[in-house]
Order: sequence, then structure tokens, then C-alpha cells
Amino acid sequence: MTDILVLPSVLGVRPGITDTVERLRAAGHRVEVVDLLDGRTFDSYEPAMAHRQSLDGEALEAEALRRSRVVDGPFVTVGFSAGGALAQHVALRRPEDARGVVVMGSAMPLQWVGGGEWPSGVPVQEHVGEEDAFDDGPEVRAEFTADMKRAGVEPEFFTYPGAGHLFNEPSLRGEYDAAAAEAFHARLLAFVGD
Repeated sequence: MTDILVLPSVLGVRPGITDTVERLRAAGHRVEVVDLLDGRTFDSYEPAMAHRQSLDGEALEAEALRRSRVVDGPFVTVGFSAGGALAQHVALRRPEDARGVVVMGSAMPLQWVGGGEWPSGVPVQEHVGEEDAFDDGPEVRAEFTADMKRAGVEPEFFTYPGAGHLFNEPSLRGEYDAAAAEAFHARLLAFVGD
């Protein structure tokens, strides 16, 4: 059994997040959703991103870290899109407890998520849809990889053909891919272990 912190995208806790949480719990894990929108959801990216940009980034990081304390001890963070950057930030700020990070969407170089050194030996996976309009590209991935390798970590990268940005979110018709979502969940469950 693993304690898992799930950090949603700017769209909030939608069916894709709920499904992931239910699968993790069904496998016997304790899961806490770090919902910085406090139940608010968005149906599209434009208003969600406008809302996110209206907030103080450092305050969001601090709040994600504060709310992560609901788990006292070892944990894995799972972040979706912008939640992925927050998942990385929490792991950076709680190195003694971080046991792994899974990001759907682009993983960020450490200077983008508060800086510092990655906790030694803490594994990371990135899951990206091939049709991800928000993918930051090979240069960002190379910088992220270099950050991880300095900490002795070989990050795992998974690309899903035909899938969009939040490819596990069934309400996003241009992004959702059922086969990719199943493969992601299988890999996630294997990553968090028993």
C-alpha cells in the first residue's frame, strides 16, 4: 500500500481524475487529492488558464506543499498537466518523504518548479500524448533529463500515439484516448507498486 497525492490540472477534479483515484484506491492505495481549486472545475483551457494566471505562482506552490502534509510520511505524487509541476515541487520540498513522481504532460526542469536538487534516487515517469498541444518539446525534456541524471535518476518517458494532452479525460473529445488511458493506468499502478 502506497500513500499517493494526486494534483489535478487547471481544469480541476474532472472524471479523468476521479477514475484514476478510484483505480488507485481499488488497488489498495491511500489517495489524497490536492485540489487547489476547492471543487471548482472548468470545461475548457482558456478560462482555466486565465484563472490560473490570475493566481500567485509561489502561493500556489506553498499551498500545494501545505496540503501535501495530509500525508505524514512516504508518498508518491501524481500530477496532471500544471499539477505535474506542483507534484515535482512537492517532491523537491519534501525529499525525505518523496518516493516517486508521475507526470501526465511535460515534466519541468527543476528551475521551473522552485529549483534545488532532485532527491537522490527518487524515480520519475512522464506520460505524454503524441498530439499534446502543450508539450514543451525536446529541449525542455533534455534539461529535465539532465536534472534527473545529476541526482542518479534515469527518468522514464512514455509517449502515446494519437493521444492528446489530458488523454485520460473522457470529456475532452479531441484529447481522450481510451487505449492510452488504459496503458497509462497500468503503468501507474506498476509504478506505485503493492
